[in-house]
Amino acid sequence: QVQLRESGGRLVQAGDSLRLSCVASGGTFSTYSMGWFRQAPGKERDFVAATSWNGGITKYGDAVKGRFTISRDNAKRTVTLQMNSLQSEDTAVYYCAAVSSRVAAPVSANVYNYWGQGTQVTVSS
Repeated sequence: QVQLRESGGRLVQAGDSLRLSCVASGGTFSTYSMGWFRQAPGKERDFVAATSWNGGITKYGDAVKGRFTISRDNAKRTVTLQMNSLQSEDTAVYYCAAVSSRVAAPVSANVYNYWGQGTQVTVSS
């Protein structure tokens, strides 16, 4: 069983940068693909970014390509999401997710087994 806890969400201004962190406890973190998803009010949960077990493969949603970067530190059992050039459209609750899967860095939320509680990111224009 894996428990995930996100942190770092807050109110920022458009154009600012923000870093989200997700710490995992339980399970064998280094064997899991990790993903970030987000959900805005009244909208579906969208894929943001994902990384394979060793960080060798990373994937990004079209809306964040070139602005967001996902990375992981297996020794610290942490995955981070560096978000630059934030826009009001990035306002959402951001969720960290984990899965032990043959598919490296999956982009579908349905694949992930474990989820954090989420952290709110609000971008003011």
